[in-house]
Amino acid sequence: MTLSIGDKLPAATFRTPSEDGPKTLTTDDVFSGKTVVLFAVPGAFTPTCTMNHLPGFLELNEEIRAKGVDTIAVVAVNDVFVMKAWAKATEAGDRILFLADGSAEFTRAAGLDADLSVGGLGVRSKRYSMIVRDGMVAALNIETSPGQAEVSAASALLQQL
Repeated sequence: MTLSIGDKLPAATFRTPSEDGPKTLTTDDVFSGKTVVLFAVPGAFTPTCTMNHLPGFLELNEEIRAKGVDTIAVVAVNDVFVMKAWAKATEAGDRILFLADGSAEFTRAAGLDADLSVGGLGVRSKRYSMIVRDGMVAALNIETSPGQAEVSAASALLQQL
């Protein structure tokens, strides 16, 4: 079952890069008591994700935060070391929280997984963005094609805040 507006996020564990090495965060750690913008990409370093989707959230970071957003996070079904390299390559700094969902635990529990085996990627996340308030989905924008970043773009999400 796919997550929808009004649903509570499923309990899951993420890994995030830190200066002291990979750190474990739970869904509660990231979302409890906060307003969070979460966007998901099929894969770090993939063309649309790197050239379109992530840059939009970097460019509109201040405007999004000015609307009362505590955290802007990206999740991908990649390992924490790939996410660390992607954060460094995109010069995201501390503007975006990079969440590795290496075994697709969160992605599958949310019903937002996609089998991209035909393209050699295996099980990945659908491309989406959402607004989460205290662990509850307030807005959800799912792309129909993994190569598009339109309804899930930062500019579209900013209109929903």
